[in-house]
Amino acid sequence: MTTATLAVRWNPIDWPLTHGPIPLAVLAAGWGSLLLLALARGRTWWSRRLPAALFSAAALSLVLDVVVDDWWHPFPEGLPRYVTWWIAVALLGLCLAGYRMPRLSRRGKLLAVAAGALVLLMASSQVNRGFGQYPSGRVMLAPWLSKTQDLTTGKDPRTVSPPPGKVLADVWQAPPGLPAKGTVSIEPIPGGKSGFKARDAYIYLPPAYQASPRPLLPVVVLVTGQPGNPGDWVLGGQVNEALDAFAAEHDGLAPIVVMPDQLGSIWNNTLCMDSKLGNVQTYLAEDVPNWVHQHLQAAKGRGSWSIGGASMGGTCALQLAVNAPEVYGSFLDMSGQDEPTLGTREQTVAAAFDGDGAKFDAVDPLQVMSRKRFPDTAAAIVVGRTDGEFRPQQEKVYQAVLDAGMKARFDLMPGGHGWVVFRPGIVDQLPWLAQQTGLIR
Repeated sequence: MTTATLAVRWNPIDWPLTHGPIPLAVLAAGWGSLLLLALARGRTWWSRRLPAALFSAAALSLVLDVVVDDWWHPFPEGLPRYVTWWIAVALLGLCLAGYRMPRLSRRGKLLAVAAGALVLLMASSQVNRGFGQYPSGRVMLAPWLSKTQDLTTGKDPRTVSPPPGKVLADVWQAPPGLPAKGTVSIEPIPGGKSGFKARDAYIYLPPAYQASPRPLLPVVVLVTGQPGNPGDWVLGGQVNEALDAFAAEHDGLAPIVVMPDQLGSIWNNTLCMDSKLGNVQTYLAEDVPNWVHQHLQAAKGRGSWSIGGASMGGTCALQLAVNAPEVYGSFLDMSGQDEPTLGTREQTVAAAFDGDGAKFDAVDPLQVMSRKRFPDTAAAIVVGRTDGEFRPQQEKVYQAVLDAGMKARFDLMPGGHGWVVFRPGIVDQLPWLAQQTGLIR
């Protein structure tokens, strides 16, 4: 978006936060504030307080790095370096403001607090630019602005499905008065067989689902990364908007998209397998499909079902595709890992299988593909062009799926690791998913 376009777009919550003048202005204001906080008169400041602020910021950064990456370890791959850097900058700004406080007037203290806040805002903005979680204020406020609808659970006695050799678009005619947009609902999907305690799922039903006769639409299961929530695909990924745009070009047709929980809580990592950490493979391969067929009208058969995800969710999609190929005939792996992990293989095997490596190898996707071929499975591998952590792993996965006989594609997206890749990635892959699941040619 150009500055001129921004000037005439009056709703501030739609202004871009990851590119254009706003993040650049925040960056300039933040560095200016940091400089003003660092420059002060007086021998005591330069000999004692400034070195103390620098030492405090460095110590806090080191402690935070040890606590997060070495002790808590919520991210198997560790915090990205740019995140660690901007956390250190934010801590420096806060420390400089704190050490300047004692000798300032009330007005000066308020200014120091404001300057520290600007440095913190700058650091947050730069992390957001790297990860792309909030491209605009509207997306950032989505949990409060987005509205969901009651799920359409009634069954229509008349349905439309394609005959052999045809796709659904070949035999579908949109009736008059079809809604322009689909619906998003939040529903619990119990772990009846798995026993897994999942958070509520998000379900997207396209406009064509409201028609009578009702087309038997394919199903795409999307899982988020870790840390994450089932609603991330809607609230951050805006997948419902991408699906509505796709439906508008295909007479209301789009996949049913189910976004279940494979984590149990935002920071938890279940490894997306059946283990001591939870029977998540059973949940996604049996409980979720059973719930869909019980409550919705959808196409059946592995050729009509696909699973996809991003980051840890991409690894999860790969796992389900090779460990439950009777359920999912295709999968989308965006920026996933080459194996499920909690850090090291030893840590992973110990936590999931009490150190039994054979049990891990039995479900590790690359190990499975080394023993078995999947000529009837289609794969899409997507990763950021500058993603130094995950691109080599995705290249390894791509070669493995080719060696296993899959029909595969490999796409590079501009950017690194985050929604800056996942959001446009799902838009690019929707036509492929629709083709693989028999919706369009």
